Amino acid sequence: MRQNPSFAMTDLTELRRVVDQNPWMTLVSTTDGGLVASHYAMLLDDDRDDLTIVGHVGKPDDAILGLGERELLVIVQGPHGYISPGWGGAGPNVPTWNFVSVHLSGVPEVLTPDENLVVLERLVRRFESSSSDPRFLWELPNDADFVHKLERGTVGFRLTPTKVVAKRKLSQNRPDEVVDEIILQLEQGTGGYVDPRLPGEMRRAHDALRAARRARDAR
Repeated sequence: MRQNPSFAMTDLTELRRVVDQNPWMTLVSTTDGGLVASHYAMLLDDDRDDLTIVGHVGKPDDAILGLGERELLVIVQGPHGYISPGWGGAGPNVPTWNFVSVHLSGVPEVLTPDENLVVLERLVRRFESSSSDPRFLWELPNDADFVHKLERGTVGFRLTPTKVVAKRKLSQNRPDEVVDEIILQLEQGTGGYVDPRLPGEMRRAHDALRAARRARDAR
């Protein structure tokens, strides 16, 4: 991902927030047969305060990706959406796409079966907790044979990235009044190709920029 200093995202707390809020990720690996990609849910490692993530893949994706043997690129895609040039006020404007994305690269560590079970339990708890109807909550059954059969069909891993590239392109190069108009249009659903979380992400980024600007001007 090409980086731009104006859009670079480096704050660890913000990076962890984006990773945590966007658990459906893309795994990319280079193999003898070319590039391969898989898509899985992953989580921040509870035992770490960095960008280490844990997850699992179904067999035989572990072999296809070369899990534990070669570098893996994990793509975390945050809120994104189309920005119409009609929202930019006077002057020549161009169509663009706002987005937040984090790329984590490293060689993953393959987990033991017991460690993999812990990850499986965490994944279940995380996503079942979002259910608004307790009648449909599901948890791993108290059935050792079933649970171990489930575990044997997957390979767990932990990835501590050795390279992180993160980008938050949210119209930071536009005047405040244009940004406010873009956020308004997004909130009103004017654009059809947009993650509904995008206006909130833009507001968060620009509130921080404005606060930094006020602090600088007050010196």
